[in-house]
Amino acid sequence: MKQSLGLLTLIAGTTSLLMACTSTAKSVGDATSQIRAPIPVMQPDVSKIDSDKAITLEQIMADPEWLGRQPENPSWSLDGKHMVFQRKTQGSVLRDWYRISTDNNEQIVTIEDEARHLFDADERILSPDGNMLVWRYADSVFVKHRDASPLQIRKGGDYARLDWTTDKRLLAQSGNRIVVIDPKTGVEKTVLTWAFADKPQAVQPPEDYIAEEQIALIDYIAKSRADRQVRFDDQRALKKANSAYSDEPVYLPADHELIAANVSPALNYAVIVSRETMDFRDDSDIMPHYIQEDGRIAAVSVRQRVADAQPENHHVWLVNLATGELSEIGYQSLPGYNEDVLADVKRENAEAKGETYEVNRLPRPITLLRSWYWTEPSLKWHNNGQHVALMLEAWDNKDRWIATIDLEDKTFITQHRQSDEAWINYRFNRFEWFNNAPTLYFLSEHTGYSHLYIKPVNGEVTALTAGAYVVDNLTATNDDNFIYYVANKKHPGIYEVYRVNTQTIEHQALTDLNGLIDYELSPDEQTLLLTHSKVTQPPELFMASAVTSTPAKQLTDTVSDAFKSMPWSVPKIVAIPSSHTDAPIYSRVYLPEDYKQGEPRKAVVFNHGAGYLQNAHLGWSNYFREFMFHSMLVQQGYVVLDMDFRASAGYGRDWRTAIYRQMGTPEVQDLRDGVNWLVENANVDRERIGTYGGSYGGFLTFMALFNEPDLFQAGAALRPVSDWAHYNTPYTSNILNTPDVDPIAYERSSPIYFAEGLEKPLLMNAPMVDDNVFFVDVVRLVQRLIELEKTNFETAIYPVEPHGFVQPSSWLDEYRRIYKLFEDEL
Repeated sequence: MKQSLGLLTLIAGTTSLLMACTSTAKSVGDATSQIRAPIPVMQPDVSKIDSDKAITLEQIMADPEWLGRQPENPSWSLDGKHMVFQRKTQGSVLRDWYRISTDNNEQIVTIEDEARHLFDADERILSPDGNMLVWRYADSVFVKHRDASPLQIRKGGDYARLDWTTDKRLLAQSGNRIVVIDPKTGVEKTVLTWAFADKPQAVQPPEDYIAEEQIALIDYIAKSRADRQVRFDDQRALKKANSAYSDEPVYLPADHELIAANVSPALNYAVIVSRETMDFRDDSDIMPHYIQEDGRIAAVSVRQRVADAQPENHHVWLVNLATGELSEIGYQSLPGYNEDVLADVKRENAEAKGETYEVNRLPRPITLLRSWYWTEPSLKWHNNGQHVALMLEAWDNKDRWIATIDLEDKTFITQHRQSDEAWINYRFNRFEWFNNAPTLYFLSEHTGYSHLYIKPVNGEVTALTAGAYVVDNLTATNDDNFIYYVANKKHPGIYEVYRVNTQTIEHQALTDLNGLIDYELSPDEQTLLLTHSKVTQPPELFMASAVTSTPAKQLTDTVSDAFKSMPWSVPKIVAIPSSHTDAPIYSRVYLPEDYKQGEPRKAVVFNHGAGYLQNAHLGWSNYFREFMFHSMLVQQGYVVLDMDFRASAGYGRDWRTAIYRQMGTPEVQDLRDGVNWLVENANVDRERIGTYGGSYGGFLTFMALFNEPDLFQAGAALRPVSDWAHYNTPYTSNILNTPDVDPIAYERSSPIYFAEGLEKPLLMNAPMVDDNVFFVDVVRLVQRLIELEKTNFETAIYPVEPHGFVQPSSWLDEYRRIYKLFEDEL
């Protein structure tokens, strides 16, 4: 899966903070819960603006359609002769589909509904000899031979995870079985089924002494048992010999559930991964939704909190398809499988309670590495069917192994181990097999930056990239001679497409567009379909050669004239010196043209969300409303600073993990460096600086106002985290471990413990149907502030909004309040 490094925050639905934009606020209540009068409409004072067009909140917070309807989900058509993309239907929530031919005309043509399956696929695979294409669209499977028309070979049945067998048949999973399908005849055969149940037996062993004696003493009982066994064995033999019967399933523990299953292309073995059935939420994990069609209140189920998380362990089973033998593959051969990697953390927490801690060498819970960032399991067979690899992760987040299975000895063989005292990064841990040789290629941060490596099963690891830059989005050619990737070699905020020769390790830059970029390699490996953006240019489609460094050609121009005509402020990317690290803090700085003239300016510092996200880049930001808001502020004489504080993406492992066990401390230190820079370099008045941000940015607003009250004169926290113990497990346990193991980290990192430090005005904007950062985070903090007798805060609630706002009226209301806060307090 390829996702541009600048477009990561909205991939995950609502599973993590790694999707924040900025938003929040509707009806307002103060500390005494009295309903306040609506805030006065705040609009920019445009009387002194010389520009032909004043930027207004009504315009920038309107339905984003006014910017234009940008291309979405670009891909190559099934035949490789067209580029396919979607675009929002004007005035609708629906999407239209388009195709662009690769000939010189590059004409954009609408794809009609009845033809979509001929151009798009949910999953597609090309046969090793290149003569057959099989794809899945909706609930059907299609096959196309080189010179024939497409043939629909399946409709219904929920087929997925397509692959080829070594004898050129199709492998697919359907429910609890894996089948092979002859793509020429459509004939299907089940090769593996599984069931989480006790294996059927003709007779059960005696339950106790009395039953045992009954069987031994009473011939009738003994004969009945023997007859049942004979009939049972006969029926089993008949089912095995007669093809009219279904194959017997592989029986796995009854209290387990499936994580992944994959059959070897050689049809000799299968690997199944399971876990004990777990309850990931209870009856208290609900979210009230007050605005319903029936006028009642809905109790919406939501995720479990990290404070309630229990260790998870996966079980890996090897199935011999010829004999039916089932073997569990233990983790004992993995280096470090029983290391007590959190011993120092546990000891520190024990000492804080006056207790002592003894090192524990019990096996660590280990799982198949999974993430919201991708959906396919980290379990992959090589095309030859003789090698299988899994990517495994310790549940404590401190180790990642890429391991193959010795099919004879039934043990793991470690191909690569990555350990981190902080946490293993989900983003840069993908692996694939070469198409031909049994060689793995993968990403790892073990040198401090995400880089590309290859590892033959029986060979040594070779680095294909190295340096102070980040590599992502890998695609190998069919002959394995090249791997394409995206990297920020030129500048931390500029991403381009490159390829490396896997034999000579020579690198070639294929684009030079200077912004954010993503790509899809054409099926014939000759052309790149690019998604490219710049600071003031939303994403558009381009095409470029995949073999030579030639200028890219723009294919779409979807940005509206209304947007293009506005006087947007183009931020400068500045490397602000850090007082705590050797590396600079890359930041976007928005400056009025005459900022050095006149009295010192007022300023706003914006805190991006997600924590692990990059915003000081040269591409279009997911925070496009904030970009426009900052331009409006600049038009009125404000200076705006948008920092990639420590924890941000794009700058390597050390920058990312600086917040381990101390969220909110390094970032606020960086914010102080940013404020000092503004005062010293941008003619800013230290006593007229405010801050705001959403999600993780709202959390940082809290931490800055509570712990460094002299830093900002006012702050707005939007859909903010106030207590990390209430957030989700995958994100939070990486950074803070879990509350039962490391309460010190949670109390050190959660704003609710520092609320007594609030001295400056605080606005909290909270969506009530936020299933990412729960509304209760604000509710609990408000009660805490009331009990502390604080009077300099107010809260706005948004009854129908999720974490990322949807309604333009809510966006407008929220930013009117933010704007009013800065106008009143700065």
